[in-house]
Amino acid sequence: MPTLTKRPIQIYLEQEQDRALRALAEKLGLSIAELVRRSIDHYLAELPVEEDPALSIVGLGHSGVGDLAAEHDRYIAIFQRERTAER
Repeated sequence: MPTLTKRPIQIYLEQEQDRALRALAEKLGLSIAELVRRSIDHYLAELPVEEDPALSIVGLGHSGVGDLAAEHDRYIAIFQRERTAER
């Protein structure tokens, strides 16, 4: 027996949403389910940056430099210059 790779859900749409969704699916040559999946993917990709799990690593350490946020470009340039001089 094949295993489902997608999970079925049931949603209720307003009549206008249903009409628009059906028209767009037909225009694009997609099933309504595929259009809904793509819409969800698009919505999730557009979540605010604050929701990005990668941002949980920001601020974990303490540099001891009070102006690091404002002057980060200068500090990167100094670091690169020092690293190049060591070679």
